[in-house]
Amino acid sequence: MPTPIDQLHEEERLRQQPAEMSFFEHIEELRRHILRSAFAIIALGTICFLNKDFIFNTLIFGPRNPDFLSYRVLCSFSHSMGLADKMCFQPVKFDIITRQLGEVLMQHLYVSFWLGLIGAFPFVLWEFWKFIRPGLHETEQKSVRGVVGICSFLFLLGVAFGYLVVAPFSINFLAGYTLDGTVVSPTLDSYVTYMTMFTIPTGLIFEMPVVAYFLTKIGLIGHRLLRTYRRHAVVAILIVAAIITPPDVVSQTIVSIPLFILYEVSIYVSKRVELRREREIALEDRRSGREVEPPVDK
Repeated sequence: MPTPIDQLHEEERLRQQPAEMSFFEHIEELRRHILRSAFAIIALGTICFLNKDFIFNTLIFGPRNPDFLSYRVLCSFSHSMGLADKMCFQPVKFDIITRQLGEVLMQHLYVSFWLGLIGAFPFVLWEFWKFIRPGLHETEQKSVRGVVGICSFLFLLGVAFGYLVVAPFSINFLAGYTLDGTVVSPTLDSYVTYMTMFTIPTGLIFEMPVVAYFLTKIGLIGHRLLRTYRRHAVVAILIVAAIITPPDVVSQTIVSIPLFILYEVSIYVSKRVELRREREIALEDRRSGREVEPPVDK
């Protein structure tokens, strides 16, 4: 008896679909993505390691130089506002010392690794997305389209903000805070640790709108909840700023302001997600024969 045409099409569709992977096949696939990500980090880290003078003299020690980009921009702004040199900033002069044999080499490796991770972050995120994408439905894939680009942009923006704004003024504040009879001479280890603390955590914190988007998608939070707990969020932001910055009011204030802005952006993102979900529900109701007024964006 011949097979019906519809059944032939269904059998052809099933043959074209990839077979479901077993647990160990998932582990093997994850291993490949991790290896490719690690290779990208190592490759970029090696490039940074081979350019020691540029990495340290220009990037790491940049906030110590009077011609650092942030200082020049601030001075140009002062001149454009007719304030002459009142807002021009001169960094505090201090020496960086080493106390342990091999400290320079270890910090060189440390800096190369973190710069490799920052540079490879978009690729690592893309590899992670390629691993989880096959497990999502087509509608779910469409709803998070562009997530790799957005997350990469926010992370790099946060790192740039930490490097250009938080790091130079916080380091100079700490270096200029002295007592009579004392000389500030931080170790290379201490200096690099603070530079790392000013940049990478700030990059992660800038992912706040993305986190709000996904938490709203799964129904854990909403824009009304975020608005209700805005005052609590202010306290939490101040605590986070105090943790990721040195114990001084200047750096905590500099970090807190963009975090407040990001929190407000998160409220807006959460509201848009909820409105989109309500419109989709209203559309489904109309298709099923139940007339429902679409939600109004207030």
